[in-house]
Formats: sequence, structure tokens, C-alpha cells
Amino acid sequence: MRMIHRRGILGHGILAAVAGALLLSGCALATPKGPNGEALEPLTITTASGDHKFMVEIADDDAERQRGLMERPPLADDRGMLFQFPDVAERGFWMHNTPSPLDIIYIDPRGRIVSIVKNAAPNNDTVLPSNGPAMGVLELRAGRSDEIGARPGDKVSHPFFAE
Repeated sequence: MRMIHRRGILGHGILAAVAGALLLSGCALATPKGPNGEALEPLTITTASGDHKFMVEIADDDAERQRGLMERPPLADDRGMLFQFPDVAERGFWMHNTPSPLDIIYIDPRGRIVSIVKNAAPNNDTVLPSNGPAMGVLELRAGRSDEIGARPGDKVSHPFFAE
């Protein structure tokens, strides 16, 4: 009788371990990934119409910032790319080899929107200035900033910005 009881406990232990492993692997699979398998991070823009949640790719080194969204398909409504810079400065972005129009949102170190370039034309080499010092730049699908009512002064929440 003890052997059966022990096997029962062992069986439950194995079942619990397998269930735990499946749960953990399920959580890992549920983490959104970018087109190249990179992890996406949550970002929220708070406007007069409320909180608007996005999952963003991070471009935080020179190579990633240079490549950006070049030669990539259009962004989904809830996706974006956050460019992170080590300093605060006037910024200028262009749309070289970027096939989809974008909204470009320049953000100060506290997470406040400095300015928005709406519907930046695809494949255009014209530099689009921030018109004020920025530490971060968020690219969204063209028209998305108007859809959520984003304006200069609105708050962008992400760990990169000081609260």
C-alpha cells in the first residue's frame, strides 16, 4: 500500500512539474515579438481621450537607430518603434528606404511630447526636425497620432523616460 501511495505522490509531483513547465513555456510564447524575434516592450501614450497602449521595438544603439523601420512592412495599430538616445538634443528624422508613411513623435526626457510630424512621406530624404530638444522618438503608423488625439505636452510612459 505504501508503494502505491508513494507512486501516487511521485505521479502528482511529475504532473505538477510538467504542468509548471508548460505554463512557463506558454508565458514565454505569449510575449510579443518583433519581426526579427526581438522582444517588444509596453508603452502608453496618455491623451485627453485616455490611455493608449502600444508594444514597441527598441532602437537604442547607432546601428538600430540608423536602420529603424527601413524596408519594413506597415506597422499594426498597436505597434511602434521607440528610438532611445543617450542625450537630449534637437533631432531630425527622415524616411529614407521606409516604404510606409509614419507619424514621428519627438519626446523629452520626462516623457512629454515635444512635437509630432504627421504622415511623414515614405522613401523621402527630407529631414523632419523635432523643433525642440528630444531624448526619444516614437514612430507609429501614419494617422495613429490623430486617432488617439496625441498633442505636444501629452505624456508617454515607458521606463526609458523619467517620471
